[in-house]
Amino acid sequence: MHNELILFIPFVLLLMVYIFASFRSNRQYKRWPLYRTLFWVSGILCITAVVAGPLVNRAHMDFTAHMLGHLLLGMASPLLIVLSAPMTLVMRNLNVKLARQLSKILKSYPIRILSDPMFASLFNVGGLWILYTTDLYSAMHHNIGLYFFIHVHVFLAGYMYAAAFISIDPTPHRTNFIYRAIVLVLSFASHGILSKYIYAHPPLGVTKTQAEMGSMLMYYGGDAIDIALIYILCWQWYKSKKPLAWGRFSSERRLS
Repeated sequence: MHNELILFIPFVLLLMVYIFASFRSNRQYKRWPLYRTLFWVSGILCITAVVAGPLVNRAHMDFTAHMLGHLLLGMASPLLIVLSAPMTLVMRNLNVKLARQLSKILKSYPIRILSDPMFASLFNVGGLWILYTTDLYSAMHHNIGLYFFIHVHVFLAGYMYAAAFISIDPTPHRTNFIYRAIVLVLSFASHGILSKYIYAHPPLGVTKTQAEMGSMLMYYGGDAIDIALIYILCWQWYKSKKPLAWGRFSSERRLS
């Protein structure tokens, strides 16, 4: 019980730091939106449920519970964290010198590669293919270091993936919407094919019944989160084109 309480401490600190930073930024800038804070809190709670909650022990013996953890840690929480705009909040709290240094890093070539939708998709969905089609899934339950590394990878890959497609924080290397839409569809297809593969070919140590239940949760649960991602991308796409369309309409009216 004592060890479990210790695991909650980092997440409590993350909540406190974000809330403190939002209040601090209000002194110099426009009031930080409450919904951003709610997104952050929800994202941290999703991570906590997987890393320090009752789901942890269940996931070791139940593939369906593991897959629920995958959805929370690798899909839901990254999307929620991206929607909370953490980098924008960081920039609002830094002094001018540090803000410029951080901006320079964000504009660098390595960040351009990491933030590209194609790379983010390969890093995210490709990692899942390796996890579930090799002995890695079985091995991670017998090695605490590997178990921790894979969970960190799943979250970071999910965060990079969500951030690559929807522009909430400042994005120096923003790609066009058509490219993002094409890559998004391909990544969704790959994720869906993987869930069907797991249904027919259970990972090592997973029973057929659990593999079927887990893969269906991965397929339909993933679709629910994907719909949210599609909606946000399409809304941003529409919003980016709306001023242009209005400008053309106004010009046509003046000419007539």
